Amino acid sequence: MDGNKLTVTEDGSHTLYSPEVGEHYHSTFGAIQESEHIFIRAGLNPFIGQQEIVNIFEMGFGTGLNALLTCLRAEKAGQKINYYGLEASPISMKTAKTLNYHELLNTDQNLFLRFHQPDNSIQISDRFFLEKKTNTMEQVILPDDHFDIVYFDAFSPEAQPELWTPEIFEKIFRAMKTGGILTTYSCKGIVKRAMKSAGFSLEKLPGPPGKREFLRATK
Repeated sequence: MDGNKLTVTEDGSHTLYSPEVGEHYHSTFGAIQESEHIFIRAGLNPFIGQQEIVNIFEMGFGTGLNALLTCLRAEKAGQKINYYGLEASPISMKTAKTLNYHELLNTDQNLFLRFHQPDNSIQISDRFFLEKKTNTMEQVILPDDHFDIVYFDAFSPEAQPELWTPEIFEKIFRAMKTGGILTTYSCKGIVKRAMKSAGFSLEKLPGPPGKREFLRATK
């Protein structure tokens, strides 16, 4: 299982614990409810029905939970999504098969497993196109003025300080459209300062269970 350990969170959904990083991929208070709260409601929902195609960039593709939730929301709303996922250390298909998201979300496991196919470009459904890159944020080349939404879901600033810098957020800022939204679970001072330095306007929103608040940034 890639060295990652399966953990059941408080809402019954799985997450993984990375011994290498020393952290879980999602909140142990509830993986699905955290992703729904921070990335879907605060990030995706404001764009649903506002334009024909929504372009999303996820920094930290991880378990694929955010992508699955986005796909299901898009299908329900009839919204077309182009989804670009970046992950330096992808989980294996064997590990993906152990995750229970399809059971709790009442969807087909084969749909979820398609997110973990090795292909770089996958037409998941008529409304959801996925492009994945195995690369680091420092090395990847992003298009300018392209993304409407960014899910910034790296491990914590303590675990991965190289990803929470002004330089990284400047790179993301350039890749976003004016009016674009970035959401992340972290609300630490170092993160807010880095985002403000990059040019973002910030707002603190009430967090999911187990977390007092989180950040939504706008270009």
